[in-house]
Amino acid sequence: MESQWGDGGSVDLDDTRLEELSPQPLLTRDYETRPALVYERLRQQHGPVAPVDLLGVPAWLVLGYREALQVLQDNDGFPKGLENWRARSEGRVPADWPLGPSLEVNHILIQGGPGYRPLRTAWDVALKPFQDPRHPQAKRLKAAVTAYADELITLVGQGGKTGVADLSAQFSRPLPLMVASHLLGFPGSQGDDALMDMWRVLDAGPDAEAALERLLVTLAELAATKLEKPGDDFPSYLLAAHPDLSLDHLARELFMLLGMTSDHVGILISNTVVEVISGEGSVRASLSAGMVREAMNRSVMRKPPLVNFVPRFAAEDTRLGNYTIRAGDPVWVSSAAAHADPLFADHVASGTTISTRAHLSWGAGPRQCPARELASTVAAAGVGRLFERFDYLDLALPADQLPWRSSPFMRGLRSLPVRYELSAAPARPSANGPTPETAEEVLPDRSARQRSSLWRYLTGLIRGGR
Repeated sequence: MESQWGDGGSVDLDDTRLEELSPQPLLTRDYETRPALVYERLRQQHGPVAPVDLLGVPAWLVLGYREALQVLQDNDGFPKGLENWRARSEGRVPADWPLGPSLEVNHILIQGGPGYRPLRTAWDVALKPFQDPRHPQAKRLKAAVTAYADELITLVGQGGKTGVADLSAQFSRPLPLMVASHLLGFPGSQGDDALMDMWRVLDAGPDAEAALERLLVTLAELAATKLEKPGDDFPSYLLAAHPDLSLDHLARELFMLLGMTSDHVGILISNTVVEVISGEGSVRASLSAGMVREAMNRSVMRKPPLVNFVPRFAAEDTRLGNYTIRAGDPVWVSSAAAHADPLFADHVASGTTISTRAHLSWGAGPRQCPARELASTVAAAGVGRLFERFDYLDLALPADQLPWRSSPFMRGLRSLPVRYELSAAPARPSANGPTPETAEEVLPDRSARQRSSLWRYLTGLIRGGR
């Protein structure tokens, strides 16, 4: 049989089984520093779908935009759920596989089977108050973003009205964590220690395992509190929409929301700031015209935070690209590679004020990210407030020298050094921002905040930079 790809030339389909292909490792030093070249090399060698080795486990990596849509939109043909993974069922996935722990935690992003649909419905119901701009909770959330952003910017200003700051460590990463604490309904600043543990888990350092244990205990305790005394927060809404959830399961869902939202949104904020600062005049003009989301769309087209989605599995033998994907084979869709697919990228106009929304940053199809509007709102409000409060922002390093961190799933900046000049007087929030009374409502007690590990860490960054 034959398939059409690339420039339209026909190639023979390969029926060789994945296990027999001896694929090359994906997560190499080249991937860490220049993933685009790795994707392109695989595309040239294999076409839109390539066999890869993920730390000792073979998998299919989808590089083509059309093929990515085919997989993402076909939940029956390519379902999620580790129970569909043939090699795992046959005991061929090592017990100490490094990616195992992140995939074994069964939550909304991983789960398949009949339990997914009621869980997804509950997620949609629980998130609606925060994603529907007409709802009071959505207005309070946006007020919280602006209030927390102002706190962080004011803290940066304690290092001087002008100077150099790391906007990743001092703004982009802590902001979504603080907002997530508001979303989860942590009382006061109680969630700050949990946020620091989430940070340790995401950084996968030597203390990550202990941090994960503490974090899951904290989230289980929070889940028990919400079961006993519900509030106007996501855990309470999720329990109301899905009363059969166990406390352990609820804790796993809260862990997913906290981790995924914070890392994804933090990277999106940093990348959008770089897009605006280093972009052409049209980019800055679009931001001054209030079109922050257009800058975000351009950013995720070029550098999506979530570069590879969690795996799906072929329900039956399926032709995809130039290969036959066998039933039970793991299929990883790469949004970063799909965005660079010449068959797609060549049709996306560059340098325009209005950007395409055809990106795959939030997925596609019935399992598209349920919190995509929430995450976009947080990122847009944070970026908007940043440029309202600073008269001047510029990169302290050339854009091509910014340090990046890559993982099998995410790719973001390790740091974002900028030169800044803070406005002489704090800008008033926009018409849609919080009133002073609303800001006081969403901010935790300041004395308690100053005693928290998160705030001590952020204050230490200011003192250390002097």
